[in-house]
Amino acid sequence: MNTGDRRPLASRDTRWAQATARRLAALSVTPNQISQASILAGALAGAAFWLGGQSDGMARLLLLPGAALFCQLRLLCNLFDGMVAVEGGKASADGPFWNEFPDRIADIAILVGIGYGIAMPGLGWAAACFSVLTAYVRELGRANEAPSDFSGPMAKPHRMAVATIAALLSSVEFFWHGRNEVLTLALAIIAIGSAATALRRAWRQVRWLRTRSP
Repeated sequence: MNTGDRRPLASRDTRWAQATARRLAALSVTPNQISQASILAGALAGAAFWLGGQSDGMARLLLLPGAALFCQLRLLCNLFDGMVAVEGGKASADGPFWNEFPDRIADIAILVGIGYGIAMPGLGWAAACFSVLTAYVRELGRANEAPSDFSGPMAKPHRMAVATIAALLSSVEFFWHGRNEVLTLALAIIAIGSAATALRRAWRQVRWLRTRSP
């Protein structure tokens, strides 16, 4: 992994993150295993969104906060796989694959899970496709020797923040007799924002390539 081409994260410099990364690096846990664990976290989040969106009462009150928790666990896996690989000196030859592939699976699982939970699978698949497209444009830029573009407005941390907040708010919609309106709005925001992010990154990449041409 290229230490100069990583997503800028303020949490990476916190004491708790550095201490946790050191503990993980001291164990037999590999960065790839942490990356693979993010698939499980994403799948559990998606399942919780799916079941929670269709549930009422206590089941909903447990499942949707659970979905929020698994979204954050997914982000923690994304944080610590890189820290263990780079700061912990445990990078491997196949690390670049595991650094990217699980993220796409987790994004799809979470966003499609929300879509089925609110009975709008098309919107869920649209959000998933656009989220994958944002990463594709970024990786296409790297293939074109451009710096990795982690810009928003709906990069991965932004998508997970919206999903997490929506899950927590939607779990208490019964207070105002709501029913999945928050999740529907959040998924639409993610879909539109991800499409805008992909277009913005594409335009920034094209401009960068033009400046490089002789």
